[in-house]
Amino acid sequence: MLTRNLLPRSAVAVVLALAVGASTTPANASTPGPADLRRVVESLSGPDGAPGALVRVHGRHGSLTATGGVADTRTNTPVDPRSRFRIGSLTKPFVATVVLQLVGEGRIELDAPVERYLPGVVRGADNDGRQITVRQLLQHTSGLPDVLDYLSPLDVLKDPLRHWEARELVDIALPHPREFEPGKGWGYSNTNYLLAGMIIDTVTGRPWGEEIRERVIRPLGLHDTFAPTDAPGIPGPHPRGYVRPQSELVDVTRLNPTVGGAAGGMISSAADLNRFLAAVLRGRLLEPALLREMLATRPTGRTSGSEYGLGLEWIPVENSSTCKDGFWGHDGDMLGFSVRTGATTHGRQATVMVNLNPGGGPALDEAMKAALPDALCGR
Repeated sequence: MLTRNLLPRSAVAVVLALAVGASTTPANASTPGPADLRRVVESLSGPDGAPGALVRVHGRHGSLTATGGVADTRTNTPVDPRSRFRIGSLTKPFVATVVLQLVGEGRIELDAPVERYLPGVVRGADNDGRQITVRQLLQHTSGLPDVLDYLSPLDVLKDPLRHWEARELVDIALPHPREFEPGKGWGYSNTNYLLAGMIIDTVTGRPWGEEIRERVIRPLGLHDTFAPTDAPGIPGPHPRGYVRPQSELVDVTRLNPTVGGAAGGMISSAADLNRFLAAVLRGRLLEPALLREMLATRPTGRTSGSEYGLGLEWIPVENSSTCKDGFWGHDGDMLGFSVRTGATTHGRQATVMVNLNPGGGPALDEAMKAALPDALCGR
């Protein structure tokens, strides 16, 4: 399924021609077009893929949305291009933005120890909040163990509607050894952002989700974006979310999002994610000095050659005139959904979503790895 909006009249003609199977090549072959997006969703929702997929690209001339597969395996309802879905770790750029706003207001210091804001919370055999800074939480250089190494999807599926406190999740991780000394390495850890959310709560006196709503969601008019409460449903049009613990799909759409919290509990849409990422990179949410802090990266050691700032990752891309040398983005995985979003520095954004996580298998993993660069940069 392919939709379009805000396109010049000449582009609409191209979309309609492609929809009926005409062979047309975009004027700039490196710029992704309807055929590129259709190819991406087919790779994601084919026989070895997810039940359904959605890809949305926004550029200077408007937006294109492509969908494939089904939103519901029981009814075979197609994926709605306006779909909302759980965004998992794409919650982290929202949290990092609010922390940096509080830095700008003088209420948080980036290089202050976590202990200043959360006395006695980060204590363990070798995990000490007096040695770890707020910056290290946001950049994943704290060395703290990841709670998801000790809380598996199967553990959550035993009681998907259970409420989780952030401190409870942190306390699952902290008894375990740190990965490295603070500041001496890079290691992705959801524990870091659970703590960042707790710092927002402490400094402002309000839940981190309310701060995101007031500071980001409302100013940008993100009508499909929600910070978590205990509500297990996804309001508005949405695909069902699935996991595949064995051979059969299991519907996990109804889930208490507190299990993700500030590390991964939010809901949004492709249009809203694209709008948010564009606003961040254009400086609408952060003063220039704070945006420079966010975009100051260090290598992750991943095979992609990516580098991580404060809540955003720089992903290099070779041989692309559309993306030049790379783009900014983030991954987001939550039970039932897998999401990728990215933006170039010259005004193009893309979001990719499938309604299966985990259990998609190697073929879907490879398709997801390629989907965002293909949608954003073209082939």
